[in-house]
Amino acid sequence: MVSTSYQAVPSAEVVDGPTAPHPSRRKFLVCIAVCLFAFGTYLIGELRTFAFFENHYPHSTLGTEHWIPHFTALQSDLSTPPVPSPTETLAMEAQGKYSVGYFVNWGIYARKFPPTLIPVQDLTHILYAFANVRADTGDVVLSDVWADKDIHYPGDSWAEPGNNLYGNFKALHKLKQRNRHLKVLLSIGGWTYSPSFHPVVVRPVARATFVKSAIKLLEDYGLDGLDIDYEYPSNPEQAAGYRELLKELRMALDQHSRDKNIVHKFLLTIAAPCGPQNYKVLDIGGMDPYLDFWNLMAYDYSGSWDNVANHQANVHGPPINSSDAVSWYKASGVAPHKLILGIPLYGRSFMNTAGPGTPFSGLGQGSWEQGVYDYRALPLPGSYVFEDNRIMASWSYDYQRKEMISSDNEAVAAMKGRWIRERGLGGSMFWELSGDKGSHREGMEGGHGKDPVPGASLVKVVKEAMGHLDHSPNWLRYEGSQFDNLRNGSI
Repeated sequence: MVSTSYQAVPSAEVVDGPTAPHPSRRKFLVCIAVCLFAFGTYLIGELRTFAFFENHYPHSTLGTEHWIPHFTALQSDLSTPPVPSPTETLAMEAQGKYSVGYFVNWGIYARKFPPTLIPVQDLTHILYAFANVRADTGDVVLSDVWADKDIHYPGDSWAEPGNNLYGNFKALHKLKQRNRHLKVLLSIGGWTYSPSFHPVVVRPVARATFVKSAIKLLEDYGLDGLDIDYEYPSNPEQAAGYRELLKELRMALDQHSRDKNIVHKFLLTIAAPCGPQNYKVLDIGGMDPYLDFWNLMAYDYSGSWDNVANHQANVHGPPINSSDAVSWYKASGVAPHKLILGIPLYGRSFMNTAGPGTPFSGLGQGSWEQGVYDYRALPLPGSYVFEDNRIMASWSYDYQRKEMISSDNEAVAAMKGRWIRERGLGGSMFWELSGDKGSHREGMEGGHGKDPVPGASLVKVVKEAMGHLDHSPNWLRYEGSQFDNLRNGSI
């Protein structure tokens, strides 16, 4: 509630009058102000110096003892969850926003979306989807070795001696070299592979195998961290096992830094649910100390599984919305700057409907699967676009075909970017990058649901609405990789 009562404030001309502070009190206040200014200047200088050394001398370990206080997560004992120091908290809250995009390894085929089309200037993190999990052993394995490490892109040699890395991971490493702010995490799981998590997280031996194999993949393929996409724990035992898996991964990632004799924090994140039936199962408070940030899957609120057509990524309004999910995570102890709001680069179709809140029958053709259209192909010809600014949702409707498609447009994306900024959230996440507008797809087939429609990139729209991006440096040295060209830095 905003008060309409105002308190008069003395003007500058009366500071020496009867209400002025006593001279000794003024001196005390000035002293406090000078101390705070000096401390702030020192802190900014420390952070800038650290960033300078990381950017200009990434191979150096000289002077790293000066930076150890900023990385208290590099401790060996995590039986008691680490609590960020005031300095760490200040630095995290002052950093720029995260812009996180999923890159899917199957996108290089029919979608014609190789790593070179990633809009690196508008992103801070790439989540590479997906690695699989072996349910019987817990081993984390690549899901498409041809796409991940073997395919030769233009400029790759077929005559290099030794065991060398190619494929998407080589292309991504080259992007990291040219864009030092860009970090690449391996995303493990996803909807298709998630059932394999259920037997793994509840068995300590399988969790240990998971952790060991995931760390090896990180070093072998030049990654900046790991992202866990477990959809979803369904009971307290699985939730507890998930928490323990994250704890063990955090310990192993920090140990990996020590084994490499570096002071650098490899990241650990998860894809987090926004449906109450799923997030209420999680031990959020127990998981949070081990995570760098939470990627909220703030989409798929409505779809083919429903009886009524509805919005799939609304910020407010029933029956499911992003605002309620954010409030739940915050109430469970997650700091706002660790919450990353997911935004869909696709739309969900409902046929034979009158629009939001009405029954539907059937799904539209879709771009690559029935009922799902890439944002780059929306709105479909003959459709009209509608927006509800109150709930932050948009949709298109074809009166002839009676087809509604729930998808974010540029206006709603800008609203979400401003909402992220105003609520102090950490940034945005996008599923998935091949669905965005802005890139020409050489050789991709056209047709209904595939032909591109002019418009702006949602990744860029949200970035500009959120504010400046984080530019902390990535990591480029992987002397323990099995691949010669990555190990010796010749990529």
